[in-house]
Amino acid sequence: MISYYTEGVEMPPIQQSEITAWVKAVAGTYDKRVGEIAYIFCSDEKILEVNRQYLQHDYYTDIITFDYCQGNRIAGDLFISLDTIRTNAEQFQAPYETELHRVIIHGILHLCGINDKGPGEREIMEAAENKALDLLTQMRAGTAPTD
Repeated sequence: MISYYTEGVEMPPIQQSEITAWVKAVAGTYDKRVGEIAYIFCSDEKILEVNRQYLQHDYYTDIITFDYCQGNRIAGDLFISLDTIRTNAEQFQAPYETELHRVIIHGILHLCGINDKGPGEREIMEAAENKALDLLTQMRAGTAPTD
């Protein structure tokens, strides 16, 4: 089950049922099933607080993923800073919605086992994000491949 929460911000303009279906489809491409996933949309200040308290990191970030996966079932809490997403969208000259979706799926890809900190891993993550974003576009157009 995927749940959507906010802390100190308004809910972003997403279609929760669409995102839920998309997350399940992306997880399925990695032979994973979706367990309990909680998206917590928040401010920069909240994500900084979480980063300091749980990870001992003293910086802002767009997403923090807490991994509770067991076997092939993904589960976790995903804190997403809408402030940082807005800043990144401006910096990368990308639509806000695209950057929001990229970060939403970034956390899921981490839960599916994709990392982005080691040599060459960032490129692998970016390719996986782009593939997932393409799948969302296909789902919206009704042209997504079916099993």
